[in-house]
Amino acid sequence: MWGPLVNRVNHVPERQRLVQASTDPIYYRLPRSRLYVRTYYAGFAVAMAYSVYGAYSLIRGKPATE
Repeated sequence: MWGPLVNRVNHVPERQRLVQASTDPIYYRLPRSRLYVRTYYAGFAVAMAYSVYGAYSLIRGKPATE
């Protein structure tokens, strides 16, 4: 019952060789890391733009009505 869960191939040595042989920045060394980092940057940019828009709306205020 536990065989497929416990007896698995150890991928640590090949991942370690991959990371240590690369000259890229540490956050780009693993597979799919560019996807993760760029997704984070995109989300961060959207959040900052929305924050700036909200601050601008608060500073500008509502139009005066009679």
